[in-house]
Amino acid sequence: MEKIYDVIIIGGGPAGLSAAVYSSRAKLKTLLFEKAACGGQIIITDLIENYPGFDSGVNGYELAMKLESQAKKFGTDFVFEEIIEINDGKTKIVRTANAQYGAKSLIIAAGTKIRPMGIKGENEFMGKGISYCAVCDAPFFKNKTVAVIGGGDSAVQESVYLSKFAKSVIVIHRRDSFRAAKSLQEKLFSIPNISVKYDCVPLQIKGSQKVEGLIVSNLKTKIQEEIILDGIFVFIGLIPNSEHFQFLKLENGYIITDENMRTSAQGVFACGDIRKKQLRQVVTAASDGACAAISVEHYLDDGL
Repeated sequence: MEKIYDVIIIGGGPAGLSAAVYSSRAKLKTLLFEKAACGGQIIITDLIENYPGFDSGVNGYELAMKLESQAKKFGTDFVFEEIIEINDGKTKIVRTANAQYGAKSLIIAAGTKIRPMGIKGENEFMGKGISYCAVCDAPFFKNKTVAVIGGGDSAVQESVYLSKFAKSVIVIHRRDSFRAAKSLQEKLFSIPNISVKYDCVPLQIKGSQKVEGLIVSNLKTKIQEEIILDGIFVFIGLIPNSEHFQFLKLENGYIITDENMRTSAQGVFACGDIRKKQLRQVVTAASDGACAAISVEHYLDDGL
C-alpha cells in the first residue's frame, strides 16, 4: 500500500460518480471502486425522461459514461475489482484479491440490487417490457396493458401511478390480501382500470422480441393462466449491497445516515440507494453524492 488517498468511494453508480466529481474537483485524492461497469442500474435503462436538463430524455448508459468521463477529467482514479474486505480504522483499508488501498475517509455508494422474480424469460426480456421503476418507464406503456408483481407499499403506489398511463393494470399478488398501508389500498381499489389477481405467482414470461404474455399460477387452485399484456413491472423488493458494511448502523440492511451523509462510523459516509431514504432516483443519488463529497471535504479540513 504505497498511496493513501483522501477518500475512497465504493460504487460507480450515479451517487458514487457524482461524489467522485465533487471530491476530485475539490482537489481531494480520490479513488473509486466498481466491480463491473460504471453506472449501476441506469446502464440497463434505455431512456431516463425525468433527469433534470434533458427535455428529450437521456440514455442511461450514455449518462453513466459522461459521469465517468467527468470524474476522470477531474482526476479520479478507478479500480475495477471486487472488494473482499474493509478495515474501518483511522486509515480505512480496502482490500481486493490483488491489492489493498488506504484512505483517510470512505464514501459508500454500493447501491442495491433488484430482487428478481427468478422465472423463465426474466433475463431475456429485461429492458424489453420488464421494468422495475414505474416513475421511469410508465410513459412507454401509454394505453397498453401491464402487470404489476407485488403487494407491498411500492407495488400499490406504482400501480396507482401506472394507471394514469396504461389502459389496464393487473396486480399479481401471492397473498389473499395486500400488505400495503390501508390508505394506499383504498386509493388502488378506487381506480377503475386496476384489477387484482390474488393468490397468484408468476411462472413464465412469453414473447418474441418483447414481452407479450405472462403465465401465472393460482396457489390455491393450482390453475395456470396466460395473461396477454405489453409490460411487467416488478416490485418485490430491493436488496442493499451492504454485506461488507456490517460495522455500521443499519436498518433492514440499509445504512443509516444523517442529512449530511454521515454514518455511525467516524470518517465513513454513505450516499445513494444504499442508505435509508424515501426516494431512490438518479437525481437523488447524484444529490447524495455531492453532499457526501462536501461532507468529506469538511471532515478532512477539520483535521479528522
